[in-house]
Amino acid sequence: MADVRMGVVGCAGRMGTNLLRQIAGTEGAAIGGGTERPGHDAVGGDLGALAGLGDLGLTVGDDPRALSAEVDVVLDFTVAAAAAEHAALAAAAGTGLIAGTTGLEPDQEAAILAAAGKTAIVRAANMSVGVNLLLAITRQVAGLLDADFDIEVLEMHHRHKVDAPSGTALALGQAAADGRGVAHDDAADRGRDGITGARRRGDIGYAVLRGGNVAGEHSVIFAADNERVELTHRATDRAIFARGGVRAALWLHGRPPGLYSMADVLGF
Repeated sequence: MADVRMGVVGCAGRMGTNLLRQIAGTEGAAIGGGTERPGHDAVGGDLGALAGLGDLGLTVGDDPRALSAEVDVVLDFTVAAAAAEHAALAAAAGTGLIAGTTGLEPDQEAAILAAAGKTAIVRAANMSVGVNLLLAITRQVAGLLDADFDIEVLEMHHRHKVDAPSGTALALGQAAADGRGVAHDDAADRGRDGITGARRRGDIGYAVLRGGNVAGEHSVIFAADNERVELTHRATDRAIFARGGVRAALWLHGRPPGLYSMADVLGF
């Protein structure tokens, strides 16, 4: 079978270059193209040189519409403001989409859902295998432990991350809420400052840390009187997210239109 041609939007960013290297090193996958925003220094250069792969004869473009028409699957780990546009372009071209951008507003999430009516999309706050295992375990543990166990979600990322709590932290909180059978937005406590009063029974609390070059650390803490259960995942290299994204792209190719998750990709 022919290799799955994969295109990367935002190809000069930290995740973009990781994705290019991962595609190049994955059997059954091939770099089909990449784009950056118009005026970016990388536009017009060679994709392979950009990712330290040597010249590939593929030029960095600035037209995501053209990229969507040329490849089998587009991988998008860019910014929330571009997510809806990339989803619409993939839908118009009938091209698969891996949507890994976090911090999306409700209307941007709705745009991805609408695009999934026309093409196959994997949407996930985090593409790593380990984090998706943590999501499944969090849901299960939350269902086994009653409200005597307070739930706290703690996350830390590098100093450049712009959204908080992280998309992964919110996904973990949602998994805990699902396990408890409660509405996440009713239980979530996303900020504490000043005289907040005692903790409400059943709340799902969030704490956010930023600093250094931390790729991503997430813990879900179940705290009762005299005992505590902690579930933790630590990422030390963004390559794990690229690896999961490319794995998802291989799985997605040829699927019918619909909105899929990493749980579908991994068979959880």
